[in-house]
Amino acid sequence: MRFSDFALLLNTLWFGAAFIQFSIAQGNTLKILVPREERGNPIAPTLSASVAFLGGINLPIGLLSLYLLLLRPPFFQAHDAQLALFLFFAACHFSQFAYNLPVLVRGGRVGVAYWPVLKGPMLRIFVIDALLFVTNLVVALLLVSRS
Repeated sequence: MRFSDFALLLNTLWFGAAFIQFSIAQGNTLKILVPREERGNPIAPTLSASVAFLGGINLPIGLLSLYLLLLRPPFFQAHDAQLALFLFFAACHFSQFAYNLPVLVRGGRVGVAYWPVLKGPMLRIFVIDALLFVTNLVVALLLVSRS
């Protein structure tokens, strides 16, 4: 398996898992994002329903990764297309990582605000998005070095 195939497999699994977490397991996601004492707040169900959009965004990215991995469409054989798509995947992971940086700098959850980046599922999400950002960026840089 080539490194680029490995990156596509990881993208497929990660974005697919994000779809499940945010669109199917919304109640579980609410428990991660909202402290127990605030779950009775009238806004909590709205927040829970809103995270489905995150899953909706992650699903097509995961399906694109799977499509590229399994079918290797002709357009993906072009060097520039591969470079663009791996930079796109890197940007997807970086954006999710980057939005957690300010939360991390503040020390994670502060009172009822934000989520605990330093422990539990959010720490795993933070670390995995960072690693997958680097993985996809390395594939892109390897493509640049070959041109």
